[in-house]
Amino acid sequence: MEIREQEGENEGEESVEKKRGHKHRHFTWTPKFSDVYQSVETSEPGNDGWAVKEGLVRTWGEQPAAKRTIALNPGLYEADPLFDSSSSQLNMKPPKFYAVIDYEDSYTHAIIRAAFSSMVSPEVYILIPTIDDLPSPSSPSFQIRSYESIPFQHLHDHPRTALANSYVIRKALIRKHYLAHTVRSYLVKYSDSELRNHVPVTVDFEVDYAEFLDEALVEAYELGESFMRNEGKDASDREWWILKPSMTNRGIGIRLFSTEQELHDIFDQWEMDQPKSEGEDDGEEVQSATPDAEPSKTRNFDSGIITSQVRHFIAQPYIPPLLLPEYQKRKFHIRTYVLSVGAVRVYVYTQMLALFAEVPYCAPGTSVESWVNGDTKAAMDMRPHLTNTCLQATTSSSSSSTTPTVQPLHSLTSSVLPPPLLSSITTQIYTTTSTLFRAAVAQPTNFQPLPNAFEVFGVDWLVDPEGKVHLLEVNAFPDFKQSGEEEGRSVVEGLWRGVLGVVLIGLGQGKGFFGLLGHESGEGKEAKDDVERKWGMKEVLDLDMGRR
Repeated sequence: MEIREQEGENEGEESVEKKRGHKHRHFTWTPKFSDVYQSVETSEPGNDGWAVKEGLVRTWGEQPAAKRTIALNPGLYEADPLFDSSSSQLNMKPPKFYAVIDYEDSYTHAIIRAAFSSMVSPEVYILIPTIDDLPSPSSPSFQIRSYESIPFQHLHDHPRTALANSYVIRKALIRKHYLAHTVRSYLVKYSDSELRNHVPVTVDFEVDYAEFLDEALVEAYELGESFMRNEGKDASDREWWILKPSMTNRGIGIRLFSTEQELHDIFDQWEMDQPKSEGEDDGEEVQSATPDAEPSKTRNFDSGIITSQVRHFIAQPYIPPLLLPEYQKRKFHIRTYVLSVGAVRVYVYTQMLALFAEVPYCAPGTSVESWVNGDTKAAMDMRPHLTNTCLQATTSSSSSSTTPTVQPLHSLTSSVLPPPLLSSITTQIYTTTSTLFRAAVAQPTNFQPLPNAFEVFGVDWLVDPEGKVHLLEVNAFPDFKQSGEEEGRSVVEGLWRGVLGVVLIGLGQGKGFFGLLGHESGEGKEAKDDVERKWGMKEVLDLDMGRR
């Protein structure tokens, strides 16, 4: 009986529960989209979230749901960087790219960061410290770093999403003996090329130690013939040559010679100056010059080299320079900045620099004064012949000197450099640069431009008294700081705006590498004119290598 009563009670409770049903509760739909985006970024490509992010699919009701949420919860997303309060919508698109900007010197780094910030909207990129901080390896990335810091394997693995500021292999241009080979090989096929008139005759040879110099010169026929012609002549009447180590920069190791004995003396002196054993040093450090210091005691101007470490050398005929009386007849060279993009388009920045020597010019052989006081063996004073500003006490265009060492080329008045001569100089530079890179492309082993890379080269030119331009050298990662702090700095600032404009924003085709829109432009010559007018970048070569 008791059991039946308990069953009846249980049945009564069940009936009551059925009548009541489930209690309904109302929830506000407030998802945390930032968490969703973060999970998508950290996951591997191929999932649903990645497909939505890449725009491959579209979610139904996406924006209406977002609008309903915003309407019910005003202010909920105001602090969220993905929320656009002006349109009251959630920005479902991630940044266009992630940027790593870490240049090797603070002077240039500050200029690049300023140009980048002024030209690229902060809404389309996120700065990250290193490439390892990318949400995923396939995330779009843009890098401006030193050559040694660029992860080229990552660049190779992601040709459509990774962009960096250097090619891997470009020694056909930047190594002097490779450059000589590049030019010679091109002239074999194209004997009437501009390179024949604008690249000096170059003799390259390899020396490990001074005692082997005679063997190295056996096939240097041009030098042997010149030495014979110079026999019995006064120093001022001889043919002079300039010696350059192939893989040094900043004017290190550059010397002048006119006889075989002088060439031997150069190598013998280097060998005497180097440490007697590996790691041995005299313990003295050369300090940087101060405004009141004596140059001969503070600047390592006459720095030598260790022959066995350099090995490769070139010799070229010494070319007398064009001298400007308004600049105390000091020798100068022209520094141009050349941008190579992808595989391959080449631009020359139209604003160039004139870099002057520190003292007035004197022809080789007219002075044998020693640069370093106290030397037992007199050495030629190289100051009248070297225009590298890194060797000078100051590079500021506003220095106390009546004639500055650095000036924008186009700022020279017509009385100094007549407009027809200036126009002829720039035209020669444009045409020779175009042919030079075409010759480099013909050396696929030593020049390998990548479709997802770009590089800025510093190209130096000398103008002779007849107004002909001669190529001196091509520098990778040029020393932008040598441009000085005022007029020269404005040239470097304009250059990097042009580089970022061409590479990231893009003109002519309407898009840069990451799809950032530029202004509407025409095609063909009209597009090239737009690039030059907008960014000061003159396109001199557009060559499809089949890897774009």
